[in-house]
Amino acid sequence: MHGILPGEVEAILAVAEHLGPIDRSHRKLAHRGSYEGLVWVAPSTFRRVLAAHGLVLPEPMARTPSVRKPRPDWLEWVPNRIWIHDATHFTRAHRVVFAIVDMVSRKWIDTLVSVEETATQVQVIFEHALEAEGLLDLLTDERLDLAVDDPARPILLAVSDNGPPMAAADTRAFMALMAIAQHRGRPHKPTDQAWIESFFGHIKAEWPHLEDITDPVVLEAELARVRIEYNGVRLHEAIGYVTPDDEHEGRGQHIREARRHGLARARQQRLEHHRRHKNPNPEETP
Repeated sequence: MHGILPGEVEAILAVAEHLGPIDRSHRKLAHRGSYEGLVWVAPSTFRRVLAAHGLVLPEPMARTPSVRKPRPDWLEWVPNRIWIHDATHFTRAHRVVFAIVDMVSRKWIDTLVSVEETATQVQVIFEHALEAEGLLDLLTDERLDLAVDDPARPILLAVSDNGPPMAAADTRAFMALMAIAQHRGRPHKPTDQAWIESFFGHIKAEWPHLEDITDPVVLEAELARVRIEYNGVRLHEAIGYVTPDDEHEGRGQHIREARRHGLARARQQRLEHHRRHKNPNPEETP
């Protein structure tokens, strides 16, 4: 009683023949049939008709896999050797915020609030960040006289996406002048910049009032305050629950070891206490 009609079968086959290479899915084609006013059937019915006639929809063409560019051999996984940078928008304040984060310590190195998103902002924030971290002293004449591809020349590696401000010729020239090597991720692969994407996500999620600010001056002041809290107060899971300042200044390993020793000491104290004080009616504890 509920079987589809012969005319509907013909309509399904016609839709699959003419639009199968475009939609490539029985679900889409079932909706395409009603969209074009040709046939009204469920996706499962569309699939059964195709299977009964031995028809298979074309598979999407496989994309050529992109190869991740390896990081240079000279790179050391220590603070102030690999920075990642990007920009995000705060639409209510009509401002673009550039940020630099140390990929090792997760320290929020610097911020720049601007009305534009160009290579100029990248140059300004990097020059200020290098000065704040005391890295300008590394730009000696001997270092700058080395060849651009010499492993001893770069003072750090700057990681970014392929956005216009990061890939601009002016940015490349500035980075070469400051002895900074560039490493840009693969196009359409935001996971290559996961550190900075996660950073912006946490900033906007944990301090949601930032996106409600409409005054650019207030936004800049609040970002400066949040940066102090992010670096010096908030414990960061990715670096073993210490602050980015702790990790950046070399205190992180000591704090993590102290916690491990403290846990072992507390466990031993509990064992000794319970051995000395026998409880005939023990209660369940957390």
